[in-house]
Amino acid sequence: ILAAVKSNGYGHGLMRVANALSNADGFAVTNVEEALALREAGIEQRILILEGFFSLKELDTLRTHGMDTVVHHESQIEMLERADLGPMVTVWLKIDTGMHRLGISPTRLNNAWNRLRGCANVTLPVFLMSHLPKADDWKNTDTQAQIYDFLSLATALGAKFSIANSAAILGWPQTRAGWVRPGIMLYGISPFPGESAGEFGLLPVMTLSTRLIAVNQIPKGGAVGYAGTWVCPEDMPVGVAAIGYGDGYPRHAPSGCPVLVNGKRASLIGRVSMDMITIDLRTQPNARIGDPVVLWGKGLPVEEVAELSGTIGYELVCGVTTQVEFVTRDA
Repeated sequence: ILAAVKSNGYGHGLMRVANALSNADGFAVTNVEEALALREAGIEQRILILEGFFSLKELDTLRTHGMDTVVHHESQIEMLERADLGPMVTVWLKIDTGMHRLGISPTRLNNAWNRLRGCANVTLPVFLMSHLPKADDWKNTDTQAQIYDFLSLATALGAKFSIANSAAILGWPQTRAGWVRPGIMLYGISPFPGESAGEFGLLPVMTLSTRLIAVNQIPKGGAVGYAGTWVCPEDMPVGVAAIGYGDGYPRHAPSGCPVLVNGKRASLIGRVSMDMITIDLRTQPNARIGDPVVLWGKGLPVEEVAELSGTIGYELVCGVTTQVEFVTRDA
């Protein structure tokens, strides 16, 4: 298992996540900087750099610290061939099976494979990997074909391989034979649009919460927030909670988006401000200043908030800013 902890552990904190996943066989990160942070913190497992290296200096760094690298472009092969490294580097050759983002064309695979296996700076075995662009769509026939093509290539080369991300692990069991790269599922979030994490037995790792800093009685016809986009239909209590887009809460969350006040559902009203949101407290008439407000997490799936806000759970958890206090608790 290569646990994906890229993008600061999907917003949960790189070292916080790596330490919690200490039983993983290895970790997948985006770049050399993330990999180096893990090594310098004492992480000894395999570390795979998903974007690979882009200079001889980076190549020397990953070699010195015993990191694995993805090779996805012929320029990287050329750099490996002309480098004078000493100790050798473990390489994962990435092929493009349809994502058209990073990867060697399948028509160039044999050439790239043979060059890497014959390169003095590359240790054997060379691994083979790819990434599935539509694995989160159960009905898409392209994914089945891409998996078949990739596994056929891996079998023909006798290669150890990795193609399974979270969606593939959960939805395409034939991909689990090699190294798997769980990402979003580790954080208790579903990779499938319209399907909650709970349907797969996943529990949310992050709960984003704050407290009420004001409870006001607003008269019928009172306009709430910037531009007055929400008008009170009756005399009603409106709560103000200390969180906003400056903290990573989505600015485009609409009126009606759920929050939990004292563990019970209430609705966002008006526009999200930089540091505050306003909440319809008609269902919570006894709410008081200091009462807890949950924006997503336990009891309120981040997927639900994301869908209403026109985004995905990945973006919300990755976007929590540094001004938010992180508190670590055991499950």
